[in-house]
Amino acid sequence: MSTGPLIVLVGPMGSGKSTVGALLAERLGAPYRDTDADIVAAEGREISDIFVEDGEEHFRALEREAVRTAVAEHTGVLALGGGAVLDAGTRALLTGLPVAYLSMDVEEAVRRVGLNTARPLLAVNPRRQWRELMEARRHLYTEVARVVVATDDKTPEEVADAVLDALELKKK
Repeated sequence: MSTGPLIVLVGPMGSGKSTVGALLAERLGAPYRDTDADIVAAEGREISDIFVEDGEEHFRALEREAVRTAVAEHTGVLALGGGAVLDAGTRALLTGLPVAYLSMDVEEAVRRVGLNTARPLLAVNPRRQWRELMEARRHLYTEVARVVVATDDKTPEEVADAVLDALELKKK
């Protein structure tokens, strides 16, 4: 019987969930999984294409199912898409799990994400849109998180160490 993920990473796009998640998995000797990658693999197209062709509502339905499946099946490090916490059912699934919120400020986000057109929610005026997204999501990230780790001016290795320390997990 599955015990659930060792670590679940949440946070905004560009916070380093994928990079830090892979590092954490390596350090813990555990598998790594990313629900955005699960959706891309299942759909055979990029998330930005799903948004454009089918709309955000359709993408969010795919995301809910991907998260539900991953939480039920995965026993390693799991990274969720930036908007996964918008769904109340997803937030309920995360209750009691070792969730780490990777936070960052807007200047760091702009530096990391920039004007990347593969980020459909940041297509126009990314700085303002990122701030608006964070106003809508920050409290949700905090709600589901057991720990909050600031990623500003830190290397992925430093963030991974901070997550392990905050969750009191030992490296293998």
